Amino acid sequence: MDIHIKAPLDEETIKNLHAGDMVYISGTVYSARDAAHKRMDEALDQGKELPFDVKNNIVYYLGPSPAREGRVIGSAGPTTSGRMDRYTPRLLSLGLKGMIGKGKRSPEVKKAIIENKAVYFAAIGGAGALLSKAIVSSETIAYEDLGTEAIRKLEVVDLPAIVVIDSEGNDLYETASERFKKE
Repeated sequence: MDIHIKAPLDEETIKNLHAGDMVYISGTVYSARDAAHKRMDEALDQGKELPFDVKNNIVYYLGPSPAREGRVIGSAGPTTSGRMDRYTPRLLSLGLKGMIGKGKRSPEVKKAIIENKAVYFAAIGGAGALLSKAIVSSETIAYEDLGTEAIRKLEVVDLPAIVVIDSEGNDLYETASERFKKE
């Protein structure tokens, strides 16, 4: 079933999402990869504020390529999410409600998703050029020196993703692999 959702996320939307749902996200999401996550973690350690309010927001694990002429962003495919796992539980505890990436998450992240009633979405790796068409604006808001890994505020319209881990901990990667083992 295709579901259209708005970002930032609200509690009701998250509660109604289930592992395996195909969603189209519209609204504001923020991009951040490894280096940006490390800087945000260091800022929190130093008692500083984050460059954006994570509460109810979605982080897209993305390091886009440079924009071609006439485009707001270059190829915008997801980064492997596991590289952010060490930082994710902390951000979830601060109110982050969604993440977009690719690949499995650690047991610690899965536990934090359940505890904080959040959701993990997967975008299709290798489809970055197609995904970039859903991004209608991109503004670097922090850590510009990180280049492609800077934090960007993105406005998206119908960004396609799949719910992989829902707020109850149902994990599409696990259920899909179990189903194929039985067949």
